Amino acid sequence: MTSEVIIEAKEKDISIALLEDKSLVEYQNVSRGASFCVGNIYLAKVKKIMPGLNACFVDVGYERDAFLHYLDLGLQYTSFEKYLKQLASDFKNVYPFSKAIRLADLPKEGSIAKTLKQGDDVLVQVVKEPISTKGPRLSGELSFAGRYLVLMPFGEKVNVSSKIRNGAERTRLKQIIQKVNKKNFGVIVRTVAEGLRTEELTHEYEVLLGRWEETCRRIQKAQKSHERPALVFEETSRAVSLLRDLFNPTYENIYVNDDQIYQEIRDYVSLIAPDRVGVVKRYTGSVPIFDAFDVTKQLKSSFGTTVNYSRGAYLIIEHTEAMHVVDVNSGNRSRGVEGQEANALDVNLGAADELARQLRLRDMGGIIVVDFVDMHLAEDRQLLYERMCKNMQKDRAKHNILPLSKFGLMQITRQRVRPVMDVVVDEECPVCHGKGKIKSSILFVDTLERKIEQLVNHVGMKRFTLYVHPYVYAYISQGFWSIKRKWIWRYKWAVNVVPSQELAFLQYRFVDTQGEEIDMKDDIDVKKC
Repeated sequence: MTSEVIIEAKEKDISIALLEDKSLVEYQNVSRGASFCVGNIYLAKVKKIMPGLNACFVDVGYERDAFLHYLDLGLQYTSFEKYLKQLASDFKNVYPFSKAIRLADLPKEGSIAKTLKQGDDVLVQVVKEPISTKGPRLSGELSFAGRYLVLMPFGEKVNVSSKIRNGAERTRLKQIIQKVNKKNFGVIVRTVAEGLRTEELTHEYEVLLGRWEETCRRIQKAQKSHERPALVFEETSRAVSLLRDLFNPTYENIYVNDDQIYQEIRDYVSLIAPDRVGVVKRYTGSVPIFDAFDVTKQLKSSFGTTVNYSRGAYLIIEHTEAMHVVDVNSGNRSRGVEGQEANALDVNLGAADELARQLRLRDMGGIIVVDFVDMHLAEDRQLLYERMCKNMQKDRAKHNILPLSKFGLMQITRQRVRPVMDVVVDEECPVCHGKGKIKSSILFVDTLERKIEQLVNHVGMKRFTLYVHPYVYAYISQGFWSIKRKWIWRYKWAVNVVPSQELAFLQYRFVDTQGEEIDMKDDIDVKKC
């Protein structure tokens, strides 16, 4: 499998697309004016104590106050509280962290009301962005994530990722970090560190240590100016953050259409993988970068309520406040020769493949309930469950999948860190001028070909006529190797395309050799005005 990253920078926002074997699997869009909140560290002030929830609300500068539960304060909260006082004792010099006093762990059964009071300063890190009506979620356990390591002030141990199963390698990595680790720090060695040299690990450790030291200087500056809330550590840009977690040797190219972001990413890649800096490329083509790499078309076909995936089958994806609901439909797909059970299994396996991609692409989190096509055989239901688990192995977000229930429902929970990605793909109807909506016009030709393929390969029709609007006919007929010519070559002269002025822009008709209309329309083609 090969991967490519396409980054499109516009005046108001930045979009990042991750392609695996040319297929869009992850998409992020962030406003240039918005800060990337997850990972940011604030010196903030307690706004309100909620004893009933054993939590408090904290002002970190957002429209809604952030939520901090007692259990999220962290075992070393008292140590951080003591160090904040030590930093405030002398504004000329930063109190050395190596001399900081590690106090007893915060009791797990304690009370927020006995630990904090309104107006107290707290050092917190954002772990979840504001979602819907909820403000950010905070933690008092600070961490600085790098490509290979995670540095944790007042941490106690050096731990190695459980995904590194080789015992000798785990011991080697642990010994390397223990030799360079400073007092009062804990370190997690990430999975991608497997096989790295001592120099590479040591270099990243020093980089992360420098970030903490700079954070301490900003904390002291904020204490001196009495600025609350104060952003004392800001995560790297969205583009760099995505690469930090995803970058691997399979990346063939990273295309960027903006000079500044191109330089940022090039600098980052040269830092973590100097031999791979050549994969970062400045895109200079005249065609928009997302159009050039077929990202726009995939976005149009992958978002929205309805998602087609195989021979007429499709998903309906609905979002509510409490959960995501997915309905699997076989559509107008013809029944296979092996019967209804085999057809249901085929539809469901395809749905499992597409759903796993959709979860990553839309970054859907929380509870997801999937209504698959009913299957009667236990072995088929087990095969579907195993297929879904295998597909989700590529997903970096924590998740849990339950086997199908008696009602044919699959329940999935997936870590929710930021709001679900939503891209509006419906367009204004050119006939009623906005009273109704139509599906993306760029997908219309794909829809026609899907129906042609179904008639030829699954219904077995040898000859039929397709009537389309003259504008559509002109589009599919342009050029020597036109879309129309490709259809004729691919389907052995089965289809004859004819322009018809009586049809609206995105209307079509299939007619057999006897002049009888073939009903190939379904509910998801066009939303009625």
